[in-house]
Amino acid sequence: MDILLVATAFNSLCQRVYAELTDRGHRAEVVLASHGDEAVRAAVREVRPELIVAPMLRTALPEDVWRGRTCLVVHPGPPGDRGPSALDWALADGVPRWAVTVLQAEAGMDAGDIWAAVPFAVPPVGKSDLYRNEASDAAAAAVLLAVDRYAGGAHKPQPQSDPSVRVTRREYFRQERRRIDWRADDTGTVLRALRAADSQPGVLDELLGREVFLHGGHPEDRLRGRPGEVVATRHGAVCRATRDGAVWIPELRPRRGSGDPAPFRRPATAVLGDRLRGVPEEPVPLELPAQRRTWAEIRYRQDGDVGFLRFGFPGGAMSSGQCRRLLAAYRHALERPTSVLVLGGGRDFFSNGIHLNVIEAAADPAGESWANLDAMNNLVEAVLRTTDRLVVAALGGNAAAGGAMLALAADEVWCRSGTVLNPHYRRMGLYGSEFWTHSLPRRVGARAAARLTEEALPVSAAAAVRTGLADRLVPSPPSTFAHDVDRLAGDLAGSSALRARIAAKRDTRAQDEARRPLAEYRREEMARMRRIFFDPGASYHALRSAFVRKVPSGSARPLASPAPPGTPAETAAR
Repeated sequence: MDILLVATAFNSLCQRVYAELTDRGHRAEVVLASHGDEAVRAAVREVRPELIVAPMLRTALPEDVWRGRTCLVVHPGPPGDRGPSALDWALADGVPRWAVTVLQAEAGMDAGDIWAAVPFAVPPVGKSDLYRNEASDAAAAAVLLAVDRYAGGAHKPQPQSDPSVRVTRREYFRQERRRIDWRADDTGTVLRALRAADSQPGVLDELLGREVFLHGGHPEDRLRGRPGEVVATRHGAVCRATRDGAVWIPELRPRRGSGDPAPFRRPATAVLGDRLRGVPEEPVPLELPAQRRTWAEIRYRQDGDVGFLRFGFPGGAMSSGQCRRLLAAYRHALERPTSVLVLGGGRDFFSNGIHLNVIEAAADPAGESWANLDAMNNLVEAVLRTTDRLVVAALGGNAAAGGAMLALAADEVWCRSGTVLNPHYRRMGLYGSEFWTHSLPRRVGARAAARLTEEALPVSAAAAVRTGLADRLVPSPPSTFAHDVDRLAGDLAGSSALRARIAAKRDTRAQDEARRPLAEYRREEMARMRRIFFDPGASYHALRSAFVRKVPSGSARPLASPAPPGTPAETAAR
């Protein structure tokens, strides 16, 4: 079918729905509702879709659109749930199970007939993690079921007037409900409040005399202090005491109108700056005991002949400092006597490459872009040059741009079935680096590599395996992915062919180096990137700023051909 996706933003769920629909032979186009009703109407006139699907929509569809065509809206709540803050309420109330419902659009918000509903378990994680994992799995399944039912022509959607549907109207989850009372609230209550707002909108609070939004929350099992006191920092995060414990808060966002020139999410210590003078930096060992409950972006453990280097950065973005710390941890892992080393394996993002928020806030964004890319390249090169063991990239969550190339530097790429890859850079106005000109053609061939980078479309995990971009599809729910990776890695380490594979890898790397050194790939890519970074008129700067500051930019049709790298901003915006 010809399907038009209408979304406020082309976010992770919209990308996944697009990728899975096209995998099944549907022809899908996307229009961004953030560009206004007329943009949606124009797309409907041009595409003439048989069906309209709204995977993520913060505003109502134009009435003439939903009256004229069948429009299915994804609501992240169970049948009968109504309101704009469904996941916030689920996390704040601590419900063990929730659901995603696909509704037909009508005049009443979330009141339309039910085409599909898929339940899911709610683990103790943040809203963004839940949204990209359990909720995304349920939403993708519900959309595919609803599309199949619509295509079949015989299905009758269930009206919400049906007595079996319990209608619950929930109001917008306002900041007044999110407010934390640091003297009275226990750690569990604080964590629920933080997790229900971790990506958006954050929890508005006052911290060291500054009014900021708190983003993210993780328990701490040892540090203590006066309730509300900042007792420590660690790699950009702050640890704040509760009445019976403490929590780590990785990111803060200054309030708009506060005078801060960078009113977007950043590492907490960068926002607070000199106000943290005297607060100790609390280190954490790379190899933490399993029973420790504390926040650490990077952890290493070993199980027999397998090493596991797990990392998780907010939003998947990796700053210069985070890249350097991960490289140091990788070198530590190489000193351990293992034959298989697994990178990643966590629930959420694998990596999205360089940290655009940190770059946007820097005094010299071009210089910070260059430093961040150089640090990322050092990490990727270390993986490519590893010849004494097999390296596996285990993607429990999405990967994009340089983060996707970090995964492709490994010998094997394993993807959870819900993963989406974006192995390209053009939508940010960049040529790209991280040795993509070596790794991508090596995996999929020169022609496919050119198509992937030029079309700049999301790729499902299943399609990645079919095309050679990935090696293994792991059909696991988010809750068991890490366990399944552990088992699969153990099987790989026990394989009788492992020694021969490592020897062949060593020989291949030597042959590749003789044919064309890695340094040459890096030099050519970095030369192209340097010209973009240090050109004030390059589209990258405007696109980065719009992305970080959440300002609509570019075309209402995001799948239209992206601007070539280095295109001047005014041209790219046309």
